[in-house]
Amino acid sequence: MSPEPTVDREISARDENVHRGWSAAFDPIASVEPGSVVRFDCRGAPDGHFDSESTVEALETMSFEGHPLTGPVRVEGAEPGDVLAVEFLEFQHKGFGVSYFYPGDAGKGLLPESFEDPGLHVWDLDGEVGRFVDGIEVPLHPFPGVVGVAPSEPGTHSTVPPRRVGGNIDIKHLTTGSTLYLPVETEGALLSIGDCHAAQGDGEVCVTGIEAPMFVTARLSVRSDMNVDGPQFETTGPFTANGVDGPTYGTAGVADELMEATKLAVRHMVDHLEAVRGLTRDEAYLLCSAAVDLKINQVVNRPMWTVSAYLPKSIFPGDDTV
Repeated sequence: MSPEPTVDREISARDENVHRGWSAAFDPIASVEPGSVVRFDCRGAPDGHFDSESTVEALETMSFEGHPLTGPVRVEGAEPGDVLAVEFLEFQHKGFGVSYFYPGDAGKGLLPESFEDPGLHVWDLDGEVGRFVDGIEVPLHPFPGVVGVAPSEPGTHSTVPPRRVGGNIDIKHLTTGSTLYLPVETEGALLSIGDCHAAQGDGEVCVTGIEAPMFVTARLSVRSDMNVDGPQFETTGPFTANGVDGPTYGTAGVADELMEATKLAVRHMVDHLEAVRGLTRDEAYLLCSAAVDLKINQVVNRPMWTVSAYLPKSIFPGDDTV
């Protein structure tokens, strides 16, 4: 086990340290020297709306005004044209997470037309696994769904769409040991972090991963010797949904449009989980978002494209199912 990093600055998730938009005009809540290690206390995207006893009815009263982000933190010496390197040293969840999807008429997620009513699962996060239903355990590989620096465009901007300076990029490979490189557009960079996920399938198809409050420890460095035009990163993965190569069940979507092929792959996986694994369709959709990876298999065989969904069989107890 690696020793805990020495932290130079801790940032709490008090209201005065949390914002819900992007703006170069926001005052920094802290200033640090390049090379400093900062520990961010990050609220989950639901911002405390759920607890361990919550049911799906709680979604009826949920409001979303933007991801609650801890920051911004100014990094001394960072200037437009530089690159901010964010090296993720440690993630600590708090034992609790949720996955949910909205009612179909909200138009959110990959398959809103297939799910008229909302769905919710409350996860017990125990060490390195998250507990689902029927003994299913999903390996945890925490990362920040939202991490970015302030854009130079005037005004306050939504946290929902990702942009060239980061934001809601939802790259599940930004795990411990990875380094994210972001182009700096404003003096001091103004870094903010939030929307942490304890696990997520590539695709985050139902609109949420395992949303969890978390501590994020990162080393912040300024790289004047680099030039990037958008987020770039170094990572060792994991590159599979369960973190290891092993038996996997896949469902392919074939269509003349990539998004339709993606939808077909996930619909087929939901069908499989219902018919073979005995999950409800709501449970299957939630599990796809937390533990099923989407991959583009080919984009050259015009006019049809192929996208597949990959399900690790190891998450099921005593698996011997085809």
